[in-house]
Amino acid sequence: MLFIDNQGHTKPQINLALEEYAVRFLPRDHDYFLFYINEPSIIIGKNQNAFEEINREYVEAKGIHVVRRLSGGGAVYHDLGNLNFSFITDNDSRAFMNFRRFLEPIVRALREMGVEAEITGRNDIQVGGRKISGNAQYATKDRMFTHGTLLFDTDLEEVTRALRVSEKKMAAKGVKSVRSRVANISEFLKEKISMEEFKKRLLLAIFQQEEIPQYHLSQEDWERIHQLAQERYHNWEWNFGRSPEFNLQHTERIEGVGTLDIRLLVNKGVINEAHIYGDFFGTGEKEELERLLVGLKYDKEEIRKTLEKIDIGYYISGLNIEDFLKLLF
Repeated sequence: MLFIDNQGHTKPQINLALEEYAVRFLPRDHDYFLFYINEPSIIIGKNQNAFEEINREYVEAKGIHVVRRLSGGGAVYHDLGNLNFSFITDNDSRAFMNFRRFLEPIVRALREMGVEAEITGRNDIQVGGRKISGNAQYATKDRMFTHGTLLFDTDLEEVTRALRVSEKKMAAKGVKSVRSRVANISEFLKEKISMEEFKKRLLLAIFQQEEIPQYHLSQEDWERIHQLAQERYHNWEWNFGRSPEFNLQHTERIEGVGTLDIRLLVNKGVINEAHIYGDFFGTGEKEELERLLVGLKYDKEEIRKTLEKIDIGYYISGLNIEDFLKLLF
């Protein structure tokens, strides 16, 4: 197995592209191991509805990246205190969905640092009943990666602010909040260490040798990684457009306008139907405004640009664009 140095990149789009590039294009005569750290981001599972997983107003205000990954599973929050790891290996009959095979080296490394970690459930690592790592897999025909998070010193309050966690999921876990069921590894270390020192100790434990063998990415490799990042992970259609069909309904009373009831049908990130109800007044027919919304991406900036071309008060007296966008989002 060879270690891949990601050269300190913290953009999630680059790191996810690097991981995909490794599983698809690096020489297949070796397994690889990768670390990466992302700046504040929400990483969405491949099959999730991005719109439903995030606190969108908070995420946009904070400039938090929202990026869809190739693997399934749930949405996770990343920041500079979270270390991500990835094993890139052959996809054989003993590997896919066998999380224990890949998590045992991580658990062993943590135990060598005095952290009483254990594998729980299908794909988690916990300490004292609190989750410190969640993991997922992605497979091609003959290659795969198993990747996961290691909450080292993450701002756990941001997890609860940025993610919109299903109450049903929390009820199933038998706890009251996300914050109560997760923990940072740093809480369990007997001595305070830096992220760099943490990474070094993990590598030594996983590779079982002082000299860590590496695969050095070439300039051509990096050019292709950046191209992949641009084509997929910076792409709105990938990150949001793959979301399944969903309905949105929001009712609000706005001073000087009246009560507005907005209903949208969104499919693959595009508004297919729009209906506006309420006790408001307006000179224009509200159906014209509804038709204007149909066909637009369910994206705040795209809708804003369209609304700026009209007088929204003509259709709904007293309403301004910002208040209407708050209703939509």
